[in-house]
Amino acid sequence: MLNILVCCANGAGTSLMMKMTAEKVIKSLNVKVGKLHHCSLSEGKSAATQFDVVFCPLNFISMFKDAEAKGVHVIGLKNVMSQAEMEEKLKESGVPLN
Repeated sequence: MLNILVCCANGAGTSLMMKMTAEKVIKSLNVKVGKLHHCSLSEGKSAATQFDVVFCPLNFISMFKDAEAKGVHVIGLKNVMSQAEMEEKLKESGVPLN
């Protein structure tokens, strides 16, 4: 089971829409998820190590270097609303999906 975190700058509107997109990707790929949480980048940075995968806008991936060093898969998205991009990058990340 994967624990997934989605983050945006403020943690309100965009991250909620990213979470909804992630839910579609999870369903499409039939991925078993334990926890799916959305939040601001600042909260996400401190909570990231509790998750297997972090999705964030591409220009903020450097904020998660510490989590990445501890084995968290940090996935930067160019278009945070794109289900196709999120699905493709999740598959490419090497995260075990089932």
